[in-house]
Amino acid sequence: MSPSPPSTSATPASLWARLRLLVLGDGVQASRPVVWVIGFFAFLNVYSMQAVLPLLMRDFAATPLQAGATVGATVLAIALVSPFIGMLSDALGRKRILCSALFALCLPTGLIALAGDLHTIVLLRFLQGLVVPGIVVVMIAYLSEEFRSGGVARMTSTYVGGTVMGGFCGRFITGHLSDVMGWRSAYVALAVLNLLGAIWVLRALPASRHFVANRNFPVALQTLARHLRNRRFVAICGLGFCVLFSLVGSFTYVNLYLAEAPFHLSSAGLANVFAVYLLGVVVTPQAGRFIVRHGFLRTVLSMLALSACALLLTLLPVLLAVIAGLALSSCGVFICQSATISHIADTVTEGRSLATGIYYLSYYAGGAAGAWIAGLAFEGWGWSGSVLSIILFQGLAAAIALCFLRPRAGAVQAGS
Repeated sequence: MSPSPPSTSATPASLWARLRLLVLGDGVQASRPVVWVIGFFAFLNVYSMQAVLPLLMRDFAATPLQAGATVGATVLAIALVSPFIGMLSDALGRKRILCSALFALCLPTGLIALAGDLHTIVLLRFLQGLVVPGIVVVMIAYLSEEFRSGGVARMTSTYVGGTVMGGFCGRFITGHLSDVMGWRSAYVALAVLNLLGAIWVLRALPASRHFVANRNFPVALQTLARHLRNRRFVAICGLGFCVLFSLVGSFTYVNLYLAEAPFHLSSAGLANVFAVYLLGVVVTPQAGRFIVRHGFLRTVLSMLALSACALLLTLLPVLLAVIAGLALSSCGVFICQSATISHIADTVTEGRSLATGIYYLSYYAGGAAGAWIAGLAFEGWGWSGSVLSIILFQGLAAAIALCFLRPRAGAVQAGS
């Protein structure tokens, strides 16, 4: 008896799988959409308050520094929790924690709409920050493990591109909805978007294939000690501190600058200014090639110089000059961010999630410091004071890179 011909029928699930394979390809390429989406939802909420700071100052009779605390509280919480999430992820796995964090983010986001005073908003924003490391720290560890045979720089750049778009959309959506129906309704919309994103990632993110659990806490402490003795790694953490100081300081207090004379921008107008973030969506996917071609040190130094010079443009009392300065400055910061993250992914061979957590402790501590120090400078000397404080920290970042992050002996500069 001749064998029966193979069935040509296909289920909807198998057809969808074939369509994804046809459109996206296999391996790294097929995973890029979900990696991008995770980056998007990780940062949809983190900086969303920046577009409505003038409204908070009006509704709660707050000072610039008090309003800026709604941004600083989130990044401070991210800094405090990041190392512990790294240890937890090394013990329990990547996808479980990542998806749980995406779902947990929905609650404090929705409750912001019900807040009766600024202190409650700061508390809820702090709670948002406690959840975010479960996404950002775990995701970098996931990329380091699942694409260790190649493609780490490309996938990291894809992830950072998603974070850039998420950061833009959080500000853009909040600003425009606040202009139409108030900032409280805007946060209800963000909570709904968070829920939809969490469901999508739960279904689409592939399970870890290369993860090996490490539930030995004493060993984790030994790994932590080795990381902290690694001067190059500690220098990368210091560089990350200065990078986020620049980003948070500039994009928090430029809103108050543009809400004043001679600009008088509304919350919708401020949201439109954040369209400069879209340049980051274009630039960051190319960052991997730029880093490989020019080397880590050259990339970081050139991008810090670009960012500092561009910030000086924002001092001109012309809206187009401010927008151009913010655009160029943010591009420099985004490429520096991609360079530092990919450098950790390429050089750390053990305790990756813990190393990423330590890095984010420093990185987001820099963001909290930016919200505070640039805020004090703004209250004392206006926007020019904030710009000066940011450029000083960018100079510190360049000094750290020159002193501690030169290519190792025998290393090829383009790949360092």
